[in-house]
Amino acid sequence: MLPTDDLIQRANALDENGFVELLGAVYEHSPWVARAAWQKRPFSSRDHLAATMEAAMQQADRAKQLALIRAHPVLGVARLEKLTASSQSEQVAAGLHQMDPAEIAEFDNLNQRYAAKFGFPFILAVTGKTRRDIRLSMQERLGNYPEQEFLRCLSEIAQIGRHRINALQRQHGEG
Repeated sequence: MLPTDDLIQRANALDENGFVELLGAVYEHSPWVARAAWQKRPFSSRDHLAATMEAAMQQADRAKQLALIRAHPVLGVARLEKLTASSQSEQVAAGLHQMDPAEIAEFDNLNQRYAAKFGFPFILAVTGKTRRDIRLSMQERLGNYPEQEFLRCLSEIAQIGRHRINALQRQHGEG
């Protein structure tokens, strides 16, 4: 059995390109987050790594943040084979691949309304959530103001990042 901090030991030992190769996909199609975090090594824990990556995202200019938000797939209606491996496993775990035609139509409608109102896709850390949880969150968040929703998306992306770091740890060791 590998030690619980194997991922952190490995991340701390990598050069910049290796670090970005290992962690660049934690933030959807945005390896710049990992590149910025690499400069803050060494990390003492997965929480420290996750917090550093979140800080890099939060400190980015608004255009980069918006590009990051827009890099995320549409929940429930994106074709699974077009998703990143992480997004695919997250959506499958939430059961989004098992929707019937009526659910697909409802998700499609909610996604379209959300994108029309806010100008970016609905983002939710779906780990541990059901299709019903996701649908209810979509319906509720349609009532938010644009700036409130922009900040909520960044918060959800940070949660997704934490889940993905923990998933990487499970791939590289226990804990």
